[in-house]
Amino acid sequence: MAENIVLQMVEITKDFPGVRALSRVNFSAKKGEIHALVGENGAGKSTLMKILSGVYPYYSYQGKLILFGKEQKFTKPRDAEQAGIAIIHQELMLINELSVAENISLGHLDSRYGLVNWERVNERAKKVLKQLNLEINVRTKVKNLGVGQKQLVEIAKALSLHSKVLILDEPTAALTETEVVQLFNVLRTLKQKGMTLIYISHRMGEVFEIADRISVLRDGQLICTEDRENMTHQKVVSLMVGREITSLFPDAHIEPGEELLKIENYSVPNPDKVGKWVVKGANLAVRAGEIVGIAGLLGSGRTELVSAIFGAYKSKGIGKIYIKGRKVTIKNPKQAIRQGLAFVTEDRKFNGLLLQSSIMQNISLASLKTISKNGLILKPAEKRLAESLVKDLRIKTPGVNIRVSNLSGGNQQKVVLAKWLATKPMILILDEPTRGVDVGAKSEIYQIMKELAANGVGIIMVSSDLPEIIGMSDRIYVTHQGEITAELKKSEATEELIMQYATGTRYEMPKAL
Repeated sequence: MAENIVLQMVEITKDFPGVRALSRVNFSAKKGEIHALVGENGAGKSTLMKILSGVYPYYSYQGKLILFGKEQKFTKPRDAEQAGIAIIHQELMLINELSVAENISLGHLDSRYGLVNWERVNERAKKVLKQLNLEINVRTKVKNLGVGQKQLVEIAKALSLHSKVLILDEPTAALTETEVVQLFNVLRTLKQKGMTLIYISHRMGEVFEIADRISVLRDGQLICTEDRENMTHQKVVSLMVGREITSLFPDAHIEPGEELLKIENYSVPNPDKVGKWVVKGANLAVRAGEIVGIAGLLGSGRTELVSAIFGAYKSKGIGKIYIKGRKVTIKNPKQAIRQGLAFVTEDRKFNGLLLQSSIMQNISLASLKTISKNGLILKPAEKRLAESLVKDLRIKTPGVNIRVSNLSGGNQQKVVLAKWLATKPMILILDEPTRGVDVGAKSEIYQIMKELAANGVGIIMVSSDLPEIIGMSDRIYVTHQGEITAELKKSEATEELIMQYATGTRYEMPKAL
């Protein structure tokens, strides 16, 4: 077989009602390579992989799928699985209450006469984990594992099925740097053993670190496939968005105004452990026109802090909150909205959107009072509100009555942002605002943030992306084990310095103000 090509997708065309998602795409992958598939949200990456993994049956698209020289006609995901194709989704498909071994063998338990041979199940799991050089007790419940370990259990599950082609969709979205290193070591081991890996990611640094070849999709078409050595970050981004992006972060300087929000000695009890705290003695301030970043490792208390300030955490914060110098009490999101706060949560699908509702219904959700009379929603007013924000935020959609679930990830994120902008907030809290969003949408979201700041909105941004934190923030707070360990000026912040404070390896507490 030419150049050890194990997979060919030939002239793949896929239509949805009123939309051509893929147009005559030709994609191939070799044995023992890591092939990155990149593109903006809505470019067709997920659709192409759903065809490859059998989610979309062969009769729903045009073109051919050839695996190991033989044409395949999958009617369901199990067909693809049996042919040697496995996919690891961004949202992990594990059952928390089952053990590692049970998850690895899920759907393929060794049994006879209805009785499971648990010894064989456990041994099978140990054997697969050994191939990946992983030391995990196979009897441990998955709920007790970290996100990185769960990701590796998913890979072990694929190996147990003797998969030859492994698709990874945004595998590092929720991983720490250490976990990313461990994952990449595993992927390189699999590559050396001859497995074909298709790697989907918006993180260009990772793509250039791990990939052998890069394919770029744009608007449902394959723009190019090149060896990594023949590509640059700038070239890939330009091919993805169809235009030159010279600077990802807007460089407009905005002079901060009055103090809008201040919290003093603010602590948040751990809802699961009496006497313990997820946030301890936090002090933080935000001024008008200022973007304040909160950096820290996963589990350091970042999300818990901003959720509690908004009144949305499982336990209530203890301490003082001031809005424009006036002490306030916020017990729930309704009170927070009344005080001029808005909160874009990190998980848009579960906490930010009603996926089966329209764009219009989602946008108006937090501001129904402004478009209602005598308890009835004024539909013309609701439509005008939605259409205005769709235009302002450049949301790509045929109309405001389209279901949110039909939008790309980047456009879904803009709908969440539109929902909160409809409340005309004074203080906007953004938790991981660009997670799972392509570079083109990131650039647009950053521009929107700067425009809001220029109009006097105070912004708090929680992010795991250190270049994003440094590029967008005027000041940066760093959290470690529930405490704010540093407050840095933009001019002094570096990735290395932030990580020192985030990991507790640097102890003196600088003050930016």
